[in-house]
Amino acid sequence: MHKKNAPYSCIPLLLLLLLLSACGNTKHPPGSDIASTPEQLEEKVTGNIRQLLEYAAANKGRLNDSVPLFNAGLVKQVYDKNQFAAVWSSKEQWNAQGDSILQLVSHAKLYGLFPRHYYYSILDSINQQFLQDSLSKSARRDAALWSTADVLLTNAFFHIIKDVKLGRLPNDSISLRKDTVLTDQFYIQQLEAFQKGNSLSSILEALEPQHEGYQLLKAGISKFLDSADYKQYTKLPSSKDAGFKALLQKRLLEGGYLANDSTQADSLELAEAVKKFQKQKNITVDGKAGEGTIRMLNTSDEDKFYSIAITMDRYKMLPPTMPERYIWVNLPSFSMKVQDKDSVKLTSKIVCGKAITRTPVLNSAVSEIITYPQWTVPTSIIVKEILPAVKRNPGYLAKKGFSLVDKNGEEVDPYTVDWSKYSKGIPYRVVQGSGDANALGVLKFNFPNKYAVYLHDTNQRSLFGQVVRTFSHGCVRVQEWQKLADYIIRKDRQEVNGKVALLDSMGAWLKRKEKHSIPVKNRLPVYIRYFTCEGKPGGIAFYDDIYGEDKMLRQRYFAAGPGNADKTAGMAEKKVLQ
Repeated sequence: MHKKNAPYSCIPLLLLLLLLSACGNTKHPPGSDIASTPEQLEEKVTGNIRQLLEYAAANKGRLNDSVPLFNAGLVKQVYDKNQFAAVWSSKEQWNAQGDSILQLVSHAKLYGLFPRHYYYSILDSINQQFLQDSLSKSARRDAALWSTADVLLTNAFFHIIKDVKLGRLPNDSISLRKDTVLTDQFYIQQLEAFQKGNSLSSILEALEPQHEGYQLLKAGISKFLDSADYKQYTKLPSSKDAGFKALLQKRLLEGGYLANDSTQADSLELAEAVKKFQKQKNITVDGKAGEGTIRMLNTSDEDKFYSIAITMDRYKMLPPTMPERYIWVNLPSFSMKVQDKDSVKLTSKIVCGKAITRTPVLNSAVSEIITYPQWTVPTSIIVKEILPAVKRNPGYLAKKGFSLVDKNGEEVDPYTVDWSKYSKGIPYRVVQGSGDANALGVLKFNFPNKYAVYLHDTNQRSLFGQVVRTFSHGCVRVQEWQKLADYIIRKDRQEVNGKVALLDSMGAWLKRKEKHSIPVKNRLPVYIRYFTCEGKPGGIAFYDDIYGEDKMLRQRYFAAGPGNADKTAGMAEKKVLQ
């Protein structure tokens, strides 16, 4: 077992009997069924497996209240074909394939999976009893244990196949994978390949995404697990809460950022300790425990593994083969790259949306480049920001360089409008004219999308010097906008004698501050994604969960094992011990 897999404690035999016994109208196999000989054990195991599956069929696919099967009908198909005989063991021994699945379940984290989702605690407890039962053989000849373990191993095999292939996240509006449902025949084919001698690793590798990013991330897991610190640190509340300073001092002391003898650190000492943490995490060093710093102080290695698991599942939502060329924007890393076949042609820092005006994840393709663009303010920003401001002072629009335009294209004096009538929108467009003060800068990259966002230059280029770059209203500001435009145009238009006339034209338009539209004939795909970690040659880089997306997904889809089995087991154990 991997040394950092945080193994569960073995479940006592009494607890297992409690887990394996259930009430109901359908007869359930006994909690213990001891055979006198290996031959009798085979017969009893067959009978127990039949009864287990009959019980599951009558109880919504559950072996009992705390043990639901991933696909009870599929599991039953396997045993129907095998005359209900054990698949993974014979005469008091695991066969080689059964042992392989046990090892896979215990090392599931190497695939970005959680052992508890595949009944690791129950399977490991049964196996430990077999290993320790060298003399009495009471456990090794208990058909109830062998039959339960066999059914759970079959179930674990199919469940892992599904999670490796499709992940655990539901399909959403940007998912590009096509095979969102696996047929029973697909599962059976994987099982048959395994039984014919194919290794588990080769079967799973064939199911995994071949995306370079996924492979780099997976390659870094082993090193991460080897060095992971599972210590529980003090969780910090909001900086506005009472007692925050004392809890911050405790957390900094736990992390070694304060000296051990600092029992009553003053504000200066706390600020210096916060700076040490910020330097280590490569975030803005200001000595202040703001929202971002608190979020990172509250992020443990356990949290980081959840980020690995969620990110690997996000890769599984991409198509098996990406386009030959595309733009990839990763919001948490504040970065953009242009991928061209097997090489990265361009990288750039980006600025993305604030938490209240998030940049959406999306798929599209660059269709147009505009020099010296105007900015038509989206309705959402008008309602949230501009309307409250003009209600206080109609001169706000002129101060910000905005014009108010009616449906006929005529400019309207904001002082002539009764702003008190409006709350959910206005019958005007708010436009910021082109120029050096325009929020879009001097170049804009259009691509069709329902959110009215795009890539663009900015008139606030100093923001690229910040570590955390969540400042926009939802659009993506690109530091290397000039290089991106050059790349797109060169790939889109024929080069003559090493020159592209359109590039010269664009340069002239920019110099003269003229607005022009450049259609992109061969549209360049753009993917905006939210990946909180990335595999690197030296390991894994982790990024702040800037919008709390990972936290939400963790709570909804990754919080516990199947049927909360581990939680239920813990409660049952406590009841037994009372």
